[in-house]
Amino acid sequence: MAKLHRGTLHRQVWLWSGALLLALAVLAACTLTPIADTRVWQEDELRELRTLSLDALKPLPPDPSNAVADNPAAAALGERIFFDARFSGNGAVSCASCHAPERHFTDGRPFGVGMGVIPLNAMTLVGASYSPWQTWNGKADSQWAQVLHPLEHPLEHGGNRTLYAHLLAEHYAGDYTALFGPLPDLADATRFPRNAGPVDDIAASLAWEQMSFADQNAINRVFANLGKTLAAYERTLLPQPARFDRYVASLDANGRPQGESLLSDDEIAGLRIFIGKGKCTNCHNGPRFTNDAFHNTAIPGAPDVPLQRGRIDGIARVQSDIFNCLGPYSDAAPEACTGLRFMVTTGDTLLGGMKTPTLRNVAETGPYMHTGQFATLAAVIEHYNSGGFALQGHNELEPLNLTAQEATQLEAFLRTLTEIP
Repeated sequence: MAKLHRGTLHRQVWLWSGALLLALAVLAACTLTPIADTRVWQEDELRELRTLSLDALKPLPPDPSNAVADNPAAAALGERIFFDARFSGNGAVSCASCHAPERHFTDGRPFGVGMGVIPLNAMTLVGASYSPWQTWNGKADSQWAQVLHPLEHPLEHGGNRTLYAHLLAEHYAGDYTALFGPLPDLADATRFPRNAGPVDDIAASLAWEQMSFADQNAINRVFANLGKTLAAYERTLLPQPARFDRYVASLDANGRPQGESLLSDDEIAGLRIFIGKGKCTNCHNGPRFTNDAFHNTAIPGAPDVPLQRGRIDGIARVQSDIFNCLGPYSDAAPEACTGLRFMVTTGDTLLGGMKTPTLRNVAETGPYMHTGQFATLAAVIEHYNSGGFALQGHNELEPLNLTAQEATQLEAFLRTLTEIP
């Protein structure tokens, strides 16, 4: 074998030594430089997470239109009536028929079922008292005004105003009087028929028209007060902490979780998507995960159900409602009715625009959307991921282009919003 020249040998040894030193340096750099920890949040991210936590939820704002809104006796009476099926046309439907406590005050069905089938999904009542507008299209500007709609709707409770006044007199007279003063003397059936009101039932409607204006006004007052007790109870239905809230509380000032791991890696990844690529906080922001606004996001129609026109119909309804904040049965001074007075009444998203629902307890309050079009959270995410065409009005939806893994992670995060028993 040929011998290597001494200079050549030295040169090769030097090259090998240099290569070895370089390799050792790279290895040391890899060892000493930590891989970015996906569990650590930057300052701006941490600030946003804290706005979503229940710790950021402000005290429930007063309802100036309801003088007994925060009266414990009114809430107690409202709770009893909430579960009382006598307050319906057939004596078998209560508020809890569609708003069951064990389902976070929803019913688990695409459509509500009362005296008939109501082609709308029952929204949760948890935290609803914070919202300035009630129902999917915002047709009521208070909870007490909202509850009056289903009480007279033929497919929901199917009753009428004088029926409810008689029921209050027969079963809750003492409680009512303690809150509002004496009930009208309903003994004269010619003045106060058992069934009368401006409802679809022809006999009840004719009986209402034959009543004097003064007697109609007296019954309307009782009807409004009934709504105010129910609203007082509903104001006690507040969101409770979930794993997400405990996770945010575990983060230190540098965005590092302390103590035991409260969210999995996939759940944390889903949270990052929620506040980032998914753009979910554009509408689902704040500690209730809703902006209480109305949006047209190209939700498909439900089979055999007429299209809901959304906010554009809600505006007309709330403006004409004698039980709104500016109406004669409101306890508010006109200047206190800022929501109604300064309501947005024009815009290209009103047609087809539906209220942004809360995401609190969302994993347990399906099916989803205003007519229960989507059975699962995965189906909801797929709709927002792929986009769609609005059947009416202006489409605000832009495809998210999430990968399958990202969609799964986003769903995993949403499941952390279920309150802890």
